[in-house]
Amino acid sequence: MVIVGGIVWYWVIRPQARPGAGAGADVVSHRLPLHAEPNPAAPHGFDFSIDVLNELCSDPKNTVFLVSGQGKEELARWFAPCERLGICAEHGYFTSRDSPWESPNLMVDFDWKNIVESIMKHYSEVTGGSYIEAKETSLAWHYEDADPDFGSCQSRELQDHLLNLLAQEPVSVIRGHEIVEVIPQEVGKGTAVRGLLAAMGARGSMPDFVLCVGDDEDMFEAITAPSSMYASPLSVETFTCTIGIKRSLAKYYLEEPTDVLTVLRGMTV
Repeated sequence: MVIVGGIVWYWVIRPQARPGAGAGADVVSHRLPLHAEPNPAAPHGFDFSIDVLNELCSDPKNTVFLVSGQGKEELARWFAPCERLGICAEHGYFTSRDSPWESPNLMVDFDWKNIVESIMKHYSEVTGGSYIEAKETSLAWHYEDADPDFGSCQSRELQDHLLNLLAQEPVSVIRGHEIVEVIPQEVGKGTAVRGLLAAMGARGSMPDFVLCVGDDEDMFEAITAPSSMYASPLSVETFTCTIGIKRSLAKYYLEEPTDVLTVLRGMTV
């Protein structure tokens, strides 16, 4: 997820053999701070480097995807300098890699958006520093500029309010880092990951090695659990790794987000 302040979500898929490593695929996902030269197309104050992504993309054996909750236009603009980068925007609803944006053939009902917007508007009015972000497939309430304690309290209240109100609606209410977001149930990063792996399997290039690093539990489940909707990756050798010591479906952990950058740079050697 691209967040103003220098944090992004991205996936790295390596479906072919590395020297001395045997055939395999590396899948990496994490909110990763990338510091270096600023991209003039990115939001003010959002400095990052895409040099690691470019190194990974430059290898013809690699397919690189960025999976984010951010809108597709912003992601396309911010990461325009990175050639051959695939992007899954709005939690994977939109996908593009050297092609026009594509979306899944889903019958998604968005009638709930009017109700959600009116409720989020109320919370924005009573919570200084908060605002609503309207995307094509979701609505998000941000409070990173609000008082931390009050904003956190309001986010829990908003989440509970929405869960009760939307109990019969085909949506998911997600409370993340300084954000409460409502998205269609059929959409999610885990679903996007299953789709990517299924597409590789359909092409006959299913990887036998997967490394998933991040803090999205749906992604870990998608990597390790079978699915009736998509090709199961259970035959793939998998390494799941979260950030920080906590309860997780991931088998391993890294202490700091910056450790991921070290791992990724090592993959380009």
